Amino acid sequence: MTEPESPPQTRPIVLVTGPSGAGRSTAINALEDFGFEAIDNLPLTLVPRLLDGRPLERPLVLGVDTRNRDFSLPALGEVREWLTGQPTYDTVLLYLDSRPEVLLRRFSETRRRHPFSPDGSPEAGIERELTLIAMLKDQADLLIDTSDLAPQDLRHALRRALDPGEGASLTVSVQSFSYKRGLPQELDSVLDVRFLTNPHWIPDLRPLDGRDARIVEHVEADPRYAPFLDRTTALMSSLLPAYLAEGKTHFALGFGCTGGKHRSVAVAERVAKGLAEAGWRVSIRHRELERLTGAPRVELGSSA
Repeated sequence: MTEPESPPQTRPIVLVTGPSGAGRSTAINALEDFGFEAIDNLPLTLVPRLLDGRPLERPLVLGVDTRNRDFSLPALGEVREWLTGQPTYDTVLLYLDSRPEVLLRRFSETRRRHPFSPDGSPEAGIERELTLIAMLKDQADLLIDTSDLAPQDLRHALRRALDPGEGASLTVSVQSFSYKRGLPQELDSVLDVRFLTNPHWIPDLRPLDGRDARIVEHVEADPRYAPFLDRTTALMSSLLPAYLAEGKTHFALGFGCTGGKHRSVAVAERVAKGLAEAGWRVSIRHRELERLTGAPRVELGSSA
């Protein structure tokens, strides 16, 4: 009796689109770094021919640019329909969005001509392009607004959503941030630690950050710290296995304080190490320390 053939392995195909200036090139480069084969500005009519050969060995990202000579919403719809009918491909339409005033600022800063208004004002080109692709925003499988994202933030968001190297495990990102600079958009859950005693008001502690033992000692001395840590640990112990069972591959937990330097950093470090000790694959990111000192993102633990 012959063994039944195993079904062919599906490969992700990500179609990246959105208005010019929203970060399409940055996204394509990031996905290429994550292991995708990247092709930009391929005419839509050539997509079936590209895939009519041996199976893909890696996930594929295709940049869909409104400047392509054969770009149209019906043409893109036909390509998506054809890809959906192929059992070996898992297709995602990624739409990178950005507010018009942000797009205008980006074109002004780089002094680039807008492709839809090469001899006129960028405002006119932005308006024309947004009108052309308005329907794509509603049809997208994944929407990321890059208006307030730095390139590194966009990379983190893409890694959480699309990185094929993460497998079927759950990766936990624990981040610290300052409320003064706004909430990181990629967070799934946020806890405010501004109720803890602030080391900022102690002159000897002010220059330090939450990774320093003296800051940790100060934060942990607050009688409200230990109950908060216990409840947070219990919450994560309940939620993370449930998210993993539901097929979620990434979970981002944020801790915020006023400056993003002391309390949120200390708590994020402690929670991240506890999760790693419990067997989860964890990364730590301190947004404000990255900005001020170039502190690197740290990976801890192994996948659960």
